[in-house]
Amino acid sequence: MPTEPARNILEWFMKPFKPQTKQYWRIVLLCFVAASTFWLLNALNKSYSTQTTYPIRFVYNSEQLVPLKPLPEEVMVNVTAKGWKLLRKTLRLEVSPAEIYIRNMPRNSYLLGSALRPALVNAMDGLQLNFVVTDTLSFFFDEKVNRTFSLALDQRQKLTAAGFEVAGPVKLDPDSVTFTGPLSILRKYSNPFIVKLPSADLSVTSTIEVPITVKTEEQELVTANINETEVTIPVKNLVQEERQLMPEMVNVPAGNIVLLRPASIKVQYQLFEDSAALLNRESFKAILNYANFNPQDSTITPELIQKPVGVRNVRLTPQRVKVILQEQP
Repeated sequence: MPTEPARNILEWFMKPFKPQTKQYWRIVLLCFVAASTFWLLNALNKSYSTQTTYPIRFVYNSEQLVPLKPLPEEVMVNVTAKGWKLLRKTLRLEVSPAEIYIRNMPRNSYLLGSALRPALVNAMDGLQLNFVVTDTLSFFFDEKVNRTFSLALDQRQKLTAAGFEVAGPVKLDPDSVTFTGPLSILRKYSNPFIVKLPSADLSVTSTIEVPITVKTEEQELVTANINETEVTIPVKNLVQEERQLMPEMVNVPAGNIVLLRPASIKVQYQLFEDSAALLNRESFKAILNYANFNPQDSTITPELIQKPVGVRNVRLTPQRVKVILQEQP
């Protein structure tokens, strides 16, 4: 057959690889491992020059200084060493980082690569430093300080539900916080430090735990001596009232009389339900100042110049009163 010579050649070629015993392939594998091991050991005993990274560590007084950004952890260097040393360095086995000492607040925020050479040479064990590849090492330190701020509730936040209002001073316990962090950040904080309720719409007197929070980007740099403060808010129910009021005209030109349309105005107000019986409702007083006369529509805006103690959310209607000026007969 035409394929017989080709098959004979193939069998002749594969005959050395044909297992003679059950342990044949195990022996072949052991021989391969042994050869590879000898090759590796021989390669690791040779010297090589290569570019690699080397770990560094900043040493500073953490009670006086704080880094504003994460500090560099390694630099690029060119070294010469035996393969064993390079392998150990690559695997980070017993590798001592080069220590960079920051003893006081640094004047500059960088170090030249050449300035790192002494620290690297002292730290390298079995590695010969050829040159530092990293040109400049940047870092940002600031003075670490403590600052105490009084606490206050955000006045812009609506605290109560409709028909209710804060009935007295808001109390915070504790009423101050001490922050520790970079001077450049703490000097931007306002005093008092403003806190905000996690929820509002209060209808009863409440004591709420309010967290002390700083900006997200500052949370790793600034710490506080307390995590929260208890805010006590007195809340009372409001009642709505209204009454008619005769406004008084002032600054009317001499020899003239005034006709008002309408002749009276309505004053609407709110007060706490428990103080309604004590309210002096005769204390309201409103004026129409002719000096504020608007000739375009012949109107004046009424002004409330007197009101009883305890009323709030006062509103006058209408907002403008038509004024007709007539000469006295």
